[in-house]
Amino acid sequence: MRTNLMLATAFSALAALTVLPGCAVNRDQSTVGEYIDDATITTRVKAQFVESKLVDAAAISVETLNGEVMLSGFAKSASEKAEAERIARSVKGVKSVRNALQIRAAETHNQS
Repeated sequence: MRTNLMLATAFSALAALTVLPGCAVNRDQSTVGEYIDDATITTRVKAQFVESKLVDAAAISVETLNGEVMLSGFAKSASEKAEAERIARSVKGVKSVRNALQIRAAETHNQS
């Protein structure tokens, strides 16, 4: 019984080592490691947005592919858009930033 369990565990580990390193994970990425690196960059950028009082982290989407960060969503002003890009560029591992943030017109509320 114990031998069967050890063989099953060894086989599973061997299969994972054989299959995973060469897998294409997402959007033409070549390795699992690159996918994990991109996920780490995305998390770091979002964390910096949350810490900043100058950007609205909830209004900005961050995606990373091969170290290229794509910002999308809405900014309240040109300065917020620029700050979001500056923050993203400062994160370790970021190779480039594509800033597709749209500047949302200020909303006015009429009270009668």
